Amino acid sequence: MHKLLLFMKRRPDISVGAFREYYETRHMPLCMRYMRGATRYFRRYLEPVEGMAEPEFDVITELWFTSRAPVDAIIATLRKDAMPPDVIADELEFIDRAKSRFYAVSEVETDLGDV
Repeated sequence: MHKLLLFMKRRPDISVGAFREYYETRHMPLCMRYMRGATRYFRRYLEPVEGMAEPEFDVITELWFTSRAPVDAIIATLRKDAMPPDVIADELEFIDRAKSRFYAVSEVETDLGDV
C-alpha cells in the first residue's frame, strides 16, 4: 500500500470545532470528486491537550493507494500548487494553506506478539 499524508492547520480565526465541521461537511465531499485511485481516505484530527502548546497541525489527512503512480502525481500537483481551483478556493475558507505540508510515507510495523 502507498500512502500520502497531508498535514493542515486551521486559519487562526476558525475554532477547532468549526474547522472539523467544515472539513467533514463541506471540504471532504468536495474532495471526493478527485479521489480517483484512492482506496482509503482518513482524517485524523489532533486533540488539544490541556497545558500543552497548540499543535502545529489540526488534521492529518491520510490517502491510501494500491500503486505509487497516483501518489507521485498528487505530489507533483501539490508542489506546483496546481490543485483544482474549487479545492483551493474551499481551502481558503478554513485552512492556513501556508502551513500545509505533504509527504509520501513508508510504513514498518513491529509485531508485538504477546507483549
